[in-house]
Amino acid sequence: MAERSTAAVDVADNSGEQPLTAAAGKATTDGAAADKKVSTHKDTQRAGHESPARDAQPPELHSGHKLARRYRLEECVTRLEGFSSWRAVDEKLRRAVGVHLLPADHPRARPVLAAARSAALLGDPRFVQVLDAVEENDLVYVVHEWLPDATELTPILAAGPMEPHEAYQLANQVSQAMAAAHREGLAHLRLNPGSVLRTGTGQYRIRGLAVMAALRGITSEHPQRTDTEAIGALLYAALTQRWPYENDAHGLSGLPKGLGLIAPDQVRAGVHRGLSELAMRALVNDGATASRQEQPCTTPEELSKAVAAMPRIRPPEPDFATPPAYPRAQTSPRGGGPAQPLPVAPPPPLQSRTGRALKWSVSALLIAALGLGSWQLADTLLEDGQPDKPRTQSSSDDASRRADGQPVRIEDVKDFDPQGDGEEKAGGFHAVRFSHDGNPATFWSTNRYNSADFGGLKSGVGIIVDLGKKQRVGEVKVTFLNEVSVQLMTAKDDSSMPTDLSGFKKVAEAEEKGEVSLKPKKPQETRYVLIWLTKLTQTEEGEYRGRISEIQVTS
Repeated sequence: MAERSTAAVDVADNSGEQPLTAAAGKATTDGAAADKKVSTHKDTQRAGHESPARDAQPPELHSGHKLARRYRLEECVTRLEGFSSWRAVDEKLRRAVGVHLLPADHPRARPVLAAARSAALLGDPRFVQVLDAVEENDLVYVVHEWLPDATELTPILAAGPMEPHEAYQLANQVSQAMAAAHREGLAHLRLNPGSVLRTGTGQYRIRGLAVMAALRGITSEHPQRTDTEAIGALLYAALTQRWPYENDAHGLSGLPKGLGLIAPDQVRAGVHRGLSELAMRALVNDGATASRQEQPCTTPEELSKAVAAMPRIRPPEPDFATPPAYPRAQTSPRGGGPAQPLPVAPPPPLQSRTGRALKWSVSALLIAALGLGSWQLADTLLEDGQPDKPRTQSSSDDASRRADGQPVRIEDVKDFDPQGDGEEKAGGFHAVRFSHDGNPATFWSTNRYNSADFGGLKSGVGIIVDLGKKQRVGEVKVTFLNEVSVQLMTAKDDSSMPTDLSGFKKVAEAEEKGEVSLKPKKPQETRYVLIWLTKLTQTEEGEYRGRISEIQVTS
């Protein structure tokens, strides 16, 4: 059951209704079940419209059935409104996947195929990825990632309100992801606690982008407003453990009837004031306003900027256990018997025989060091008094020699995609900042491509490392999570960061996996270093990507 609840089956949620799996036996597509309104909250019924699917039957398949001689169906998770959702196994790549199945003549089959293919082109790792969308043998099926190690937001909210830092991360990551999706013309329209997953590293992933709405026949005249209000509802629930509408939904109690929409800090004591106001700005509806009368956020982009403008919310301090008290002497039991002896106190420091010997040894070493230092000081003063005496090595040469192999501080990093849209995963789930954060568990990832040569779209992508000023670079170590072909380049002119490849020159290259050492034939003096990926290999998920975990620069 844990795997079922966390595994990216983006229609198996319960937006105030019975769980869809429970309704599988009676939710065929005759009038009764199909005419129900399904929404993430009450106002989706106004902004989004759900078209019923009549006279369509879910495909009659069974466990063990194989699609495309590759995807073996294992367990039916949802059977509703003419479609079914399954946990399956991709026998080619030996991994679990999720599959949505519809008859090819289902009235929503075409919209589902179009939505799945559009979502697949986005290639944003903050969303559960669509892996395949096929029409075959009178069936339409959509294959997507299955994430057994992630947890739905629904049980997380049921456990209690989130602390402010975690609620901030939820609002920040989800709003950024949805802003990126809407820039590509994609909406969710069914964003709720069942469609948001949290991974073990604290990252949030959204499932069912465009596909969930297409499966349910949901449309909206104002998709950005709908998705923004849904994010506000998620933040409200995270702060209060209450659903911000009168009806109970997603395992949460709704607000008292007739009270209207009140701010989270009026629902529960101790709620972060800034986050409370942010939730109200996203939830502005039916006359509700933020407590300080800020402008409402009507798009994910506006909400994302409002989150970024907030003062930083620090994570909670870790709890340290109180050390056990020093044992005390036990009194004798009532009625006689020997008392427990007090523990013998250790001797004062350096008062034992070994301590006295150590003290004399340290004293002797200090006297010797003082004598040696005095002699060297006198020798230096005598040399300074003889200006014509040549020195064996200049101070600059000595400093250069000492600087060899020393770490060079990285001031900043920037994604570099001069032959594409100018941006290669600058922010988000696997942002470029993760390439040098000192945490090997986080990494920067390129976009997903169809082949090792970037789908023939470009010659490469990379990361520009800014050292803050012109410095000596003797070696750059890059930790890759999969094998790539990579070149090390340095800027020809350090007056400004180059904007295309002509501003760099190649000084080293390699083709391997793991920690790759890129060492020029001779040290370079530069401010800007480019790590340029020229060829990709398939990841464990079967995608062509480049992934950089850590970057280190030494002189």
